[in-house]
Amino acid sequence: MFFIFLTSGLFLGWSLGANDAANIYGTAVGSKMVKFKTAAILASVFILLGAIIGGAGAAHTLGKLGSVNAIAGSFTVAFAAAITVAWMTKLKLPVSTSQSVVGAIIGWNFFSNSVTDYNSLTKIMLSWLASPILAAIISVIVFKLMQKIIEKSSIHIITQDMLTRIGLIVIGALASYSLGANNIANVMGVFVDVSPFKDLSFYGLFNLTSIQILFAFGGLAIGVGVFTYSKKVMMTVGDGLVKLSPVAALIVVLSQAIVLFLFSSEGLEHWLYTHGLPTIPLVPVSSSQTVIGAVIGIGLAKGGRNIKYGTLGKIASGWVSTPLIAAIVSFIMLFFIQNVFQQKVYTTINYRLTQAGLSKMHNKLFKNKKVINALDKIIDKNFNNAIKLQKELSKSIKDYTLVLKLIDQSKIDKMKINYKKISEIKDLNYTKNQLKGIKLIDGNNYNYKWQLYDDLSKKSKSWKLKKKNIKNKIYNKSLKTKLQILYHNSKIK
Repeated sequence: MFFIFLTSGLFLGWSLGANDAANIYGTAVGSKMVKFKTAAILASVFILLGAIIGGAGAAHTLGKLGSVNAIAGSFTVAFAAAITVAWMTKLKLPVSTSQSVVGAIIGWNFFSNSVTDYNSLTKIMLSWLASPILAAIISVIVFKLMQKIIEKSSIHIITQDMLTRIGLIVIGALASYSLGANNIANVMGVFVDVSPFKDLSFYGLFNLTSIQILFAFGGLAIGVGVFTYSKKVMMTVGDGLVKLSPVAALIVVLSQAIVLFLFSSEGLEHWLYTHGLPTIPLVPVSSSQTVIGAVIGIGLAKGGRNIKYGTLGKIASGWVSTPLIAAIVSFIMLFFIQNVFQQKVYTTINYRLTQAGLSKMHNKLFKNKKVINALDKIIDKNFNNAIKLQKELSKSIKDYTLVLKLIDQSKIDKMKINYKKISEIKDLNYTKNQLKGIKLIDGNNYNYKWQLYDDLSKKSKSWKLKKKNIKNKIYNKSLKTKLQILYHNSKIK
């Protein structure tokens, strides 16, 4: 049954390969510096490696938008996203798989009466706008620098051609690895909690975790998509928008790599924060939009005369319509899967705000008499979905972020700590003291996340958050991630 439901994830993987491979080698193939077959082989191999080796550790803001909690719902969300991407690919438009997944998840939120975190959604949408603009700026700067270097150097044209070709292949391979590592969670992320696979050891040479095996299936599906259907989109990116020279094609791929780094580097975020500078949000950006921005930058650097604005308009319309179409398709499909095929597409979650849970939160607003009276009315009152609780809270609390925190604090989510199971999971990066802390609460049951976190911090100092300051920001962020992983591995399914 799991493999039947997994087919939608494989279809989404195929769609991603068919569409997003254009972001890696589209400019190289379009400029005729790399043959399509060579590009397809390199992209497929390195995407698969990225998915298996680096995919399990990828962190995505998508999880904050909505948590699909039923296998039939996971199937439907992935299928809706895949249909949307495949449709756009059929129209030869390079769109973002992340955009499609975001839209499909929001469709599920509406259908299941789950709350959408609009703060996270705003960050993601701003990244959709910022990433192509930033890529365009970087490509213009690099293009001008490259022009001066070529003018002042005495490199023969044949040598220059060879170096450019090597650069396109090497940078494309690295970008393929990054695509597999960062985007496999979009393809297979909704199936992680229900994966039936077990860890495998290959004669003691290397091990594959259950998640890596799941991601390998997704990586193979992406590779099939690259080989079977990506050529048309590659030509749109590499030749349909702006005629690119081989050097310009190299600059586009390099600009894409730089932008992806800027939006994913915790080290850079820490450095900017410690120097009092504005930080760049760690949001998964669209590689499709980044590449298009870089291509436009090259066109602008050449005076803007060669940009095909009609093609650009079609691509932009695809960016706007993709999440909307995915949301609508997701909602309609969820209705049919639930009512026609009688499948459970979401699990009902109950919410109850307790006085003990409220006392763990600190906010000046709680001193307001109007807010206190409003909260008193709902203390220990049951709500069978988040939307009902949100409406009740919003009557007296206008701070949307605080409303979201109160909803999270009220969520009834049964957990049981199994130290043996947790200690056997590889790549958790828990310290010895943190594992000792988990052992002290082995076998304990909890109904709320805050109960787990509170008990754990009391038992072990290694699980306590430090005072808020510049030095401790990164430490606290890492600890919160570990707590979230512990929570997911302790949920009673």
